[in-house]
Amino acid sequence: MPVAVSVSHHVQDYAKAVYALEARRGAAVSTNDLADRLGVTPGSVSGMVRKLSDLGLVEHEPYRGVRLTDQGRRVALEVLRHHRLIELFLAEELGMPWDRVHAEAEVLEHVLSEDLERLIAERLGNPKLDPHGDPIPTPELEIDERETHSLQELPAGVSGRFVRVSDSDPEMLRYLGEHGIALGDRLEITGRQPFGGPVFVRLGERELPLGGRLAQAMRIELEDRPR
Repeated sequence: MPVAVSVSHHVQDYAKAVYALEARRGAAVSTNDLADRLGVTPGSVSGMVRKLSDLGLVEHEPYRGVRLTDQGRRVALEVLRHHRLIELFLAEELGMPWDRVHAEAEVLEHVLSEDLERLIAERLGNPKLDPHGDPIPTPELEIDERETHSLQELPAGVSGRFVRVSDSDPEMLRYLGEHGIALGDRLEITGRQPFGGPVFVRLGERELPLGGRLAQAMRIELEDRPR
């Protein structure tokens, strides 16, 4: 039986959230960060973390944070595989805009059967990336989290290929589409304002300001620099 089937949808959501935060930061996840991501109170998170710990899905060290166990990681990756395959199917087969697929996948990820998952993956050619550039876990629940960098953390003069963007804010995705910024584009950081201010990027002949929150959500693969 697939590992995610044996736990509730609520537990699956928590495992997925812990995975996302842990993968980005490379460290244990605080209950406050989990609460912010899930839009719930820290008290609610503390109760669910105890439940996940009892199920053997997380390890919680007081004052240090939460980490997924191997079993918890498998739960998270299975739900992520469902989510990202659904997003890609909706985008490629049904023509749904990339700013709408996330909300639909949030619902359908919990009810997708393993047979339908396999058929969708085969129909799409066993893809490796979803519409937002996020890696799709393999059927064996392995994942290639290639090295990328947020535009918000890079200095002026750096350039690279835009390969990944958070799917959590439809307005940001619509903004990128309206301004002709797509995955695969080469971006060069030309300037930045301090204290979370805009990041200025060059795209072809255009120079565009990107708000701090949008720049944080956009990730690039750096170009190789001559030594």
